[in-house]
Amino acid sequence: MFTGIDEVDWPSLRHAYGSAEDVPGLLRGLASADVAEREVALDGMYGSVHHQGNVYDSTLACVPFLFALASRAEVRDRGAIVELLVSIGAESAGPPARAAVRAGAEAFVPLADDPCPGVRRAAAGALVRFLDEPARVLELLRRRTIVERDEQVLPTLAAALGLFVRRHPDEAAGAVNLLAAQSEPPHSPAMRLAALGQLALGAPERLPADLVPTAVRLLRERSERRATGPDRVDPDTLVGRIRRLRPSDEEGSYLLRTLHRALDDRVADRIALLVGQLGSPDPMDRCNGVWMSARLFREWRADFTAPVSLIGAQLGSEEDHLRDAAVSVIAELFWLAAPATDELHALVIARPDLWVHTWERGRPSLGGPLKGLARSGDQRAVPVLAQLLAGPVVPAGLGFEVVHLGPAAAPLAPALRHRLGQVPLDAPEAAELAAPLLAALTALKDPAAVPEVLRLLRGAPDGLG
Repeated sequence: MFTGIDEVDWPSLRHAYGSAEDVPGLLRGLASADVAEREVALDGMYGSVHHQGNVYDSTLACVPFLFALASRAEVRDRGAIVELLVSIGAESAGPPARAAVRAGAEAFVPLADDPCPGVRRAAAGALVRFLDEPARVLELLRRRTIVERDEQVLPTLAAALGLFVRRHPDEAAGAVNLLAAQSEPPHSPAMRLAALGQLALGAPERLPADLVPTAVRLLRERSERRATGPDRVDPDTLVGRIRRLRPSDEEGSYLLRTLHRALDDRVADRIALLVGQLGSPDPMDRCNGVWMSARLFREWRADFTAPVSLIGAQLGSEEDHLRDAAVSVIAELFWLAAPATDELHALVIARPDLWVHTWERGRPSLGGPLKGLARSGDQRAVPVLAQLLAGPVVPAGLGFEVVHLGPAAAPLAPALRHRLGQVPLDAPEAAELAAPLLAALTALKDPAAVPEVLRLLRGAPDGLG
């Protein structure tokens, strides 16, 4: 695996943090029998050798050794190594990196039939990306699709076929026919969803007329069949933290996200799809729907009453991750959150512990539920904001949220004036403390605040202008 590794002048090569003299240790760590050592090594590869997707001379020097590691059956977690090779060879990484991975692309052929499902999942797309023989690639994918039985590998084969369609439009007919067949019974719901998403991206003319109802039905069938395993425990490494940020149902998120991307400006269909996701009996499906709604709300204008109402319904969930997702999305909707304000208000009243968010460092900030209620312009936020203004510490940015309440925030003016008058003008954080309060009083056009404003102007904290 490591033949020639000591002949490379690693100290003269560079990665994100300087000399690459530590890279041989990382490569050897990827082959370790100890899972923690492998995780730390993979963390180091992404954290320095392939930092933020960048490619260095040391990255290119690693490619042959990564191929050697990926091809040895005794090496654990080889799927992650194949994923690293795919990332290094990405088009965004530049021609030299892509050429380096393409030079070893023949190694992906046996990996597509590897006994390890994780390796097969990563290798399918790698074949399409790096092997310069379209007809051969299509035949390899077709054969693999026939014999594959792993339910987590099959959707990645559909994704590889979809990528083939988009990369080789002149030779895509066979791949399109395979996807069309996979979108029908007797294939599993996950496989059918994957195929529909890829058809939507590359051959929309082959989609069924009832695409959205079909997708919603398949999503629910898939959720009913999905086994619930033990909670995933990831190590405290960069790679581990990235995994913890991924959706609990990562495959389901990918399948529906692909459909949303393919539907693009078909906003009515995307709203209907979201309504189906948000109405699912499965909390994971609903959580994925909440997160997918955010991009639609940001990018398009439409009547979003139905999905926003359904997101509001998640605010009462006992599942923390689902409730937190709903809060996060609704807090960024401002006036569009109107259909969910009753649920927001109910959460604010029921959970005073969520009024303020406390950070490990820095001042506390306004909690998401109360922030969302204020940003929607709902006057029911006023009494709670008054309580916070009367407390020992005003959450950072509170005044900026008061602005969205308009005249309804007038009862807060005395407390805002009082707080502005208490800002220590010689403190380093004076501008940070004063700016939100000043913004709120300016929006309220409160003439009684003149003395406090004059005091502030005479002190003129740096950064306030």
